[in-house]
Amino acid sequence: MHVPHNAFVVVADGRKMLFLRNEGDAEYPNLQVAKKRVDINPPTQDQVTDMADPASSTRTPGANWGGGGGEPTDVHQIEEDRFAADTAALLKDWAMRNEYESLIVVAPPRTLGELRKHYHKEVSDRLTGELDKDLTGHTVPQIEEALARAE
Repeated sequence: MHVPHNAFVVVADGRKMLFLRNEGDAEYPNLQVAKKRVDINPPTQDQVTDMADPASSTRTPGANWGGGGGEPTDVHQIEEDRFAADTAALLKDWAMRNEYESLIVVAPPRTLGELRKHYHKEVSDRLTGELDKDLTGHTVPQIEEALARAE
């Protein structure tokens, strides 16, 4: 995948995002970190308890928090989806201020799908590529290499 000079590359998952700018050219990218953010989002079981204190609740033992008797609410996934929506909002703000003209988004398939739900027209118009991979734990040179190999 060609990464134009001065393109903005966002590498994200549901709790980490890395914003890179290509200081090089399309043939020899030189990605530089512009911003990064990490959200603390423990697993659902660490965020909610299965049973409330019986003295403080009328909750029936064994009942689900999800309501309607279905699966329990996945608080961890809800938080990851919110993080993706926040990332899309940040991309919109920067697009509206003309901080980038070309955008490449790298994210795992689920996060990429959630981001797409929230893309503003200004973001979509500047989107020049997407890569459905989780590269948040990779180094910048590894990200450059993955982009170079992507078609």
